[in-house]
Amino acid sequence: MENKHLITFQIAAKTLNFTQTAKMLNFAQSSVTAQMKSLESELGTPLFERLGKRLILTEAGRKFQLYADKMIRLNEEAKMAVGGDEELSGTLTIGAQESQCTYRLPPILMEFKKTYPNVKVIFKPAHSDEMARKQLLEGLLDIAFIMDALKPGDALKIESLIQENIKLVVAPDHPLLVKKEVCPKDLEQETFLLTETGCSYRTLLEDNLRSAKVYPLNKYEFGSIEAIKQCVIAGLGIAVLPEMAIESDIRSGKMKELAWLNTSTPVFTQIAWHKDKLMTPPLQAFIRLTHETFKAFT
Repeated sequence: MENKHLITFQIAAKTLNFTQTAKMLNFAQSSVTAQMKSLESELGTPLFERLGKRLILTEAGRKFQLYADKMIRLNEEAKMAVGGDEELSGTLTIGAQESQCTYRLPPILMEFKKTYPNVKVIFKPAHSDEMARKQLLEGLLDIAFIMDALKPGDALKIESLIQENIKLVVAPDHPLLVKKEVCPKDLEQETFLLTETGCSYRTLLEDNLRSAKVYPLNKYEFGSIEAIKQCVIAGLGIAVLPEMAIESDIRSGKMKELAWLNTSTPVFTQIAWHKDKLMTPPLQAFIRLTHETFKAFT
């Protein structure tokens, strides 16, 4: 199975257009078609089918796409491992949730690109820890940042970086601010502004309320932490967010922290990768730099 054919398939599977694929690879369209027929013949099954003018992946094509990505990445890693390049090069695919992307990763990525300019960094947002774990297990990510309670990683290698302070925040004029201690029952009639299902700090809040048999009816779900923050500031509800995302807003008085009686398991920012992952020089360098950078946060 030729690597050239795998790369052509990888691009064709994303564009679903042989003409566009040919232009991207500087091939004749007939060459793309021939390569895909050769690959289909070797695999013994069609990878693409046409529905009218539309080109789509078959079920076999969708399954093979995952393996093609892995084989291409493994080929790159093998070349790096035996190439003996003095200067690091290659590709690193990183996953993280929005809070990590916005408040933790920028200094790490800036320093990494400055130190290792020949390493291509691909960033893939993960809307939940479970999504990041799934992508690590499927080989779609080289490394991921997750926020979770410390627990065994099964097939994953997980290292803790820092314990995160999770806060319950409201607008500066919220009536619950007069209470010295806010317990779950106090929150029963409140409107909650929540991140997407699977987010670690949303799960922390819901577990805390569920253990007290409190089930708020008023919930709004957002795909953006910044949108939640603006709604909190406008007085539309309560949000549970990591301190790193709201510390400047609390300092400026735009929002206030409730004296939340939080009995949940502590949450940590962690870095994770598959235990069988080939530890290429770029990956090792990124892990080392991440640990060094997080020391400044403690």
